[in-house]
Amino acid sequence: MLQQFGNGVSVTGSGSAKLTTQLDNEALSQVVDTSDEWIATRTGIRKRHIAEEGECLRTLAAEAAQGAIDLAGLEPGDIDLIILATSTPDDLFGSACQVQAELGASSAVAFDLTAACSGFVFAMVNAAQFIRTGVYRNVVVIGADLLSRWTDWTDRRTCVLFGDGAGAVVMQASDRDRLRGFELRSNGSMNSCLNLSYQSQPKKLVNDVAIQQGTFQPITMNGREIYKFAVKRVPEVIEKTLFRAELTTDDIDWLVLHQANQRILDAVAERLHIPADRVVSNMAQHGNTSAASIPIALDEVVRAGKVKGGDTIAVAGFGAGLTWGAAIFEWGK
Repeated sequence: MLQQFGNGVSVTGSGSAKLTTQLDNEALSQVVDTSDEWIATRTGIRKRHIAEEGECLRTLAAEAAQGAIDLAGLEPGDIDLIILATSTPDDLFGSACQVQAELGASSAVAFDLTAACSGFVFAMVNAAQFIRTGVYRNVVVIGADLLSRWTDWTDRRTCVLFGDGAGAVVMQASDRDRLRGFELRSNGSMNSCLNLSYQSQPKKLVNDVAIQQGTFQPITMNGREIYKFAVKRVPEVIEKTLFRAELTTDDIDWLVLHQANQRILDAVAERLHIPADRVVSNMAQHGNTSAASIPIALDEVVRAGKVKGGDTIAVAGFGAGLTWGAAIFEWGK
């Protein structure tokens, strides 16, 4: 039986995985024809973290989730739902159930959600609906990707961008609704701008019956089109979310964007007239970690003591699909 409708939503904990292996621009220049200056001036990235041999998405996602659960003052047994936003699962059938087992969250339902770099924002909005309808009270939302698995390390246009990582938040039912608004968008006509596509070859089974078998190909991207898309659509979707929340940019304490390119962050903040000291940027240390980038960046400022209870945080993701979206919430219970 559903509980009474009308539960509010709070974001009460954050966490992230600690990857020890780093690949800085100088080291990367030994792999592909590039340099620290070339990468840093175009992207703002100085290094990225790479999952070591033996590390997998399941364990990194579980580490991030456990950190968020601890900060929220909960135990894994308190969790009702786990949503894992990822495009790089350990198992193509999904990795969320593996994360549930790793955590020991035996009461939790778990499923994967794929929306690439927008995945974390899409997953937060999904989680909020389960909470608001009274179905679940304690939800872990994880963004985790190991893009090193699908990066062409001979293509300097893309390999300089991507890193591995995992971050998470806990969302809980609350008497007061602290999720102030959201807006999600998709445009499949621009899908070709950013791909991790499946390519197959026919294989004859018997007589005239053939199947298609193959594998996924490395990431390809039209960087110019993605930049134009992001600097136009991301401010728009944040403005629409502010309108729904009956807020203005002056009310935003922290802007946490998908960490794709420093020039995109700067352009979005400038259009919204948000000062640089309110824009969270950690891409110099992490690169683009897809669905993990927003929760990792959020966790860093939370654990640094910069985010205070009641602070208004705007998050926005954008990427393959193409997909983009934003959400605005107040931190804490």
